[in-house]
Amino acid sequence: MTIERKVGMGIAGQPSGGPTDVADVFSTYLYTGNSGVQNIVNGIDLAGEGGLVWTKWRGGSGQHELVYTIPSVSYNKRCLNSASNVGEGDSDINNFNSNGWTTRYYSGQGNQNNRDYASWTFRNSKKFFKAVTFSYGGSSSSPTVVTHDLGCTVGMTIVKHTTGNNNWYVQHKDVTGNDNNGALNLTIAFAGGNGQSTSFTSITDTQATFGAAASFPAGTYVAYFFADNSSEDAEEQMIKCGSYTGNGSTNGPEINLGWEPQFWLMKRSDSTSPWRILDSLRGWTVGGSDFNLSPNTTAAESNEGSRVSPTSTGFKLNASFGDWNASGATYIYMAIRGPMMVEPEAATDVFAVGTKNSVENVNPAYRSSFPVDLGIIGYKPGGNSGFSKVGSRLTQKTILNTSSSAGQLSNEAEFTFDFNNGWYAGSGVDVNQISWMWKRAKGFMDVVCYTGTGSATTIPHSLGAVPEMMWVKRRNGSNGWNVYTAEGAGTKYLHLEENYMYSTNSSRFNNTAATSTVFSVADNHATNRIDGLYVAYLFATLDGISKCGTYTGNGSSQTISCGFSAGARFILIKRTSGSEGDWYVWDSARGIIAGNDPHLSLNTTAAQVTSDDSIDPHNSGFIVNAVATDINVNSSNYIFYAIA
Repeated sequence: MTIERKVGMGIAGQPSGGPTDVADVFSTYLYTGNSGVQNIVNGIDLAGEGGLVWTKWRGGSGQHELVYTIPSVSYNKRCLNSASNVGEGDSDINNFNSNGWTTRYYSGQGNQNNRDYASWTFRNSKKFFKAVTFSYGGSSSSPTVVTHDLGCTVGMTIVKHTTGNNNWYVQHKDVTGNDNNGALNLTIAFAGGNGQSTSFTSITDTQATFGAAASFPAGTYVAYFFADNSSEDAEEQMIKCGSYTGNGSTNGPEINLGWEPQFWLMKRSDSTSPWRILDSLRGWTVGGSDFNLSPNTTAAESNEGSRVSPTSTGFKLNASFGDWNASGATYIYMAIRGPMMVEPEAATDVFAVGTKNSVENVNPAYRSSFPVDLGIIGYKPGGNSGFSKVGSRLTQKTILNTSSSAGQLSNEAEFTFDFNNGWYAGSGVDVNQISWMWKRAKGFMDVVCYTGTGSATTIPHSLGAVPEMMWVKRRNGSNGWNVYTAEGAGTKYLHLEENYMYSTNSSRFNNTAATSTVFSVADNHATNRIDGLYVAYLFATLDGISKCGTYTGNGSSQTISCGFSAGARFILIKRTSGSEGDWYVWDSARGIIAGNDPHLSLNTTAAQVTSDDSIDPHNSGFIVNAVATDINVNSSNYIFYAIA
C-alpha cells in the first residue's frame, strides 16, 4: 500500500515531519517573458511558507536571479545574482503567492518580452530547504548562531553577503576543512588556499554558527540550507547531497540515489571547473542532449551532448570530460527527486488528447495541463495514412514508429518536451494529426531507459506498482516492439507492430513476472542485447484513473467495467486468441459516442476507420460491440487499456 493511501486511511501520519510530495516543495517551471505582469503558477506556496525563486534567461547572456522570501522579513523582493559578487538589487517579482509568484512590469533580467526563461523554486520546508537571513557584526570573536530548523542533516549551504560586494560561499557535507569552501560565482576548487574560509561551523540539524572560523564583513547575510535525506526512509526521500569519484571513461560511475532525479547541481570540487545545472524539464536525456546552465556565468543555455544520464535509481556518467568525469577527480552534487512520489487524483492531471494548437505557429503544438513525458502522434479525419510516432521526455528529439521494428530516427527537432503545458515544437503540424499525452505518475505510467547487458537481469523502475502492460523497444537497432502483459506474466509476449497473437519465448522477459520495483529481461536482442539502448513504457491500473484488463468476447455487446465514473477517454484493445487482431485505439477527441466511432490501428499505417460502431460509451468504462473490427468475437480473448 502506498504511503498516501495509508495517510488517507489513517494508518500513517505525515512521514518524519517532512512534506509527503516533492511537488509541494520544488518546481522547475519554464515561461516566456512579457515585460509585464504574469502569474507563474507552479503549485508552490511561497506566500505562506517562503522560499527561493531562481530564474535564468535560457537563450542569451543574462544573470541568474535568486530571489528569496521569508514571510517575517519585509524586504522580500530583492534579488541576488549567482554569477556576481554584488549585493542585493531589484527583482522581477511583484508578489509571492500561495501557488507561485507574479512578475512585475520591469525590463530586468527575469521577464523581458519574448524571452524564454527557466525557473527553479525551493519552498521552505523541514527536511528539504530553508532560507534564513541574519546579521553579523564582523568579528570572529563574536560569532552569530543561525537557527534554520531544517530538522535533518544539512547537505549543502550557500551563503551571500546581501549588503556588500563579496563572493558567494558554498559548503558541502562531503568537503571538510576550514579553508575548503567553494564560490557559486567562481570556478575555484573547494581546496585550501582559495581564500574561501569556512563560513559556518558546528552545523547541526537545527542551527549553525557563522563567523567563528574567520573574519567576515559585517552586515546582513542570507543562507540557503539544503537537506540531505540519506538517513530518511527511502519512500520519503526528496533531496540528497553527495559526491563521486570520476574514472575517466565513457562508462562512468553510476550513483545510486534510490530514485530518479529531476534536478542536479554539480561541480568538480578538487579543481577549477564550472558549476552545472541539469533538469528534466529543459532536457536531461538518456543518450541524447543535456542542456546545461552554469550559475557562475551569465552565458546562455548550452547543449552539452550526452554527459550524464538519469536512471530509475540515480544517475550515470557517460563522458570522460574533466568537468564531469576525470579519472580520480572528485565531484559534489545536490539532486532532487523526480515527481513520482504520490498517485494522481484525477486522470486529467496525467493524460490528455490533443489536436493541433489553434494558435498558429505558437508552441507547444499539442496542449495539455501538465508537462508531457510520453507523446504519441496519430492521424484523424481527412483520410490520411501514416505511422504513429512515439517520443518521450527521456529520449526527446528522437522518434519511434509503432508500426515498424526500425530503430529510432534521431535529430528530430520537433520532438521536444521543454514545456509545462504540452509538447512538440514545430509550425508544420498537420491538422489531421492527433496526440495522446501521458505524464509519468506513481501507479499510473512510467518511462524507463536502460542499456542491455546480454545476459538475464532485472531493470528497476519507478512506477511504484506492478506494471500490467509494458512496451519495450530497442532504440539503436531493428528489433520489434515486445509487449509484456500481466496475462503473459513474462512467459508470453505480443508485438506492437504486428497483429499476431501471443508468442511464447523465455528469452524476452525471462519467464518472470514484473514486480512493483523491477521487471526482468533475458538475453534476446529485442529486450537485452549487450550495449543495446532500450526504452520501456510501463502502464498500470490505478483506481478510477486507468485500467489494464482482459475480457472474453460474447458475440453481441457487453459492458467492460473499468471502475470509472464518467467513462473512458482513451481505449486500446488487442485480440489475443482465435485469430490475429490489430491494436485498435479510440479516444474522446475523435469520438466515443453511441454511433460510429473513428479508430486507428497502432500496428498499421492505414487511415482511421470511421464507418463502424465498435465502441459505445458507458460511465463505468465502455461497451464493445460485435462488428467488423472483431473486438467482441464469441469466445475470443482480448486485452485492453483504458484511461478515464
